[in-house]
Amino acid sequence: MDSGALLPQGDPSTAIKPGGRGGWPAALFLIAVEFVERVGFYGVNGNLIMYLTGPLGLSTAAAASSVNAWGGTVSMLPLLGALAADSWIGRYRAVVAAGILYLLSFGMLTVSSMAPTLRPQEPTACQDASAACSPLASPSRTSFFFAAIYLVALAQGFHKPNAQALGADQFPTSAPDGVASRSSFFNWLHFSMSWGYIVAVVALSYVQDNVGWAAGFGASWAMMLVSLSVFLLGTRMYRAERPRDRRALARLTKTSLTTPKDQEGKRVLLKLLPIWMTSVVYGMVIAQVSTLFTKQGSTMDRRIGGLVVPPAALQSFTGLAIIASVPLYDRAFVPLARRVTKHPSGITMLQRIGAGMAVASVAMAVAALVEAARLRAARDAGLVDRPQVAVPMSLWWMVPQYVLIGLADVFTIIGLEEFFYSQVPEALRSVGLALCLSAMGVGSYASGMLVSAIDWVTRSSGDSWFLDNLNRAHLDYFYWVLAGVAAVEVLVFLYLARGYAYTNRCEFVDTIHGTST
Repeated sequence: MDSGALLPQGDPSTAIKPGGRGGWPAALFLIAVEFVERVGFYGVNGNLIMYLTGPLGLSTAAAASSVNAWGGTVSMLPLLGALAADSWIGRYRAVVAAGILYLLSFGMLTVSSMAPTLRPQEPTACQDASAACSPLASPSRTSFFFAAIYLVALAQGFHKPNAQALGADQFPTSAPDGVASRSSFFNWLHFSMSWGYIVAVVALSYVQDNVGWAAGFGASWAMMLVSLSVFLLGTRMYRAERPRDRRALARLTKTSLTTPKDQEGKRVLLKLLPIWMTSVVYGMVIAQVSTLFTKQGSTMDRRIGGLVVPPAALQSFTGLAIIASVPLYDRAFVPLARRVTKHPSGITMLQRIGAGMAVASVAMAVAALVEAARLRAARDAGLVDRPQVAVPMSLWWMVPQYVLIGLADVFTIIGLEEFFYSQVPEALRSVGLALCLSAMGVGSYASGMLVSAIDWVTRSSGDSWFLDNLNRAHLDYFYWVLAGVAAVEVLVFLYLARGYAYTNRCEFVDTIHGTST
């Protein structure tokens, strides 16, 4: 049975017909699905480091490494979900399966957060005596929690590449303005996802910090139920998928390729590798937003009137930057650039990606300067050994680094998604998007390993850069390291981009289905 069997039967042609399936009416359903799904997902991801250092009692370094390892898995598992969809079950079924896994995993998280701490009197092994530490949770509770969040990662692995690829599929290149509409779709998709991100890190993190973790995780479960329901409601709007060719992957990965087109298909995948490798550093940079940036913000004065802002809510500025930038990019920058370059998208995909990488390097330099100022404020106020007291420095000082990361995402993340989607054979579009996500995953793993390595080296020779008492730590040094590595990444990327020849995907349509022209 082919993967499109769950969809209503109809013409699977690549043209968008008035009153038919596909186009913006179908894409809007998927944009709405992504908004709700992001609210639920970031209800866990956005505040995870605070849960690990709070109810579970992990140290700052251990929690940051755990979040990076989980974040890496979140970004690597889309390869599994994409391969399963493109060679077996299809994108539609993959998204449905993800919805069911989401409901199961978030139910487990809610149950886990209701369990009491069974060892409240056992102290955490803090890195320094001046740090305020939480009691360790029991091994069974910790294990159950990690099993649940890794099931969340599996669910996202099936959802993200396939929902986004299914949305982009609604704009075939043979349709009028298909290329421009598809590029615009990726822009507005991230616009919607950013609203979901903001709702999660502001509203759900507030619920978690002030009502309870069970209520926050339960709200995320409800969001996943709504997301699956909206997706199913739009079923009759989506373009029918091509039948899955289970030999497609084998034709591109087998050692002995029999035709010139087979060989060309494999060469395209290989030539994407250098771009993918340079993107890993960008993944290392953005991994800090939900880890060390959040811990950094938790030490600052977060009062706005009579309200204390949850530290994870600072991530909303990244989403706000994306929301403000996407319309300007799509409706102002692209038309102006198009007049100069004559390119349908204004600038090339690689130019867009490289611009975002440069902004990310600047963001880490700004973060280092702000952290150095925070450390000086702590010393001047006599709070070096009083980490439980907020440093007299407003959270607004952190806004620029979040805004710069959001601006970088508008260029690099959206550009990478469009790039990998458009440069792979047609039957492997989900895999293309998963390749983009996997680069972010490897970057997150690399960030975690770098944190662990620096923590071990600096702790053996004195104070760790990642002490639980951040007033004695040196996150600023770590940020400077990342800023330098990101600057080198930009130079290498520019060199590679200059020699890259874009692929016309229509060359692969016949190859992937085993025919010739």
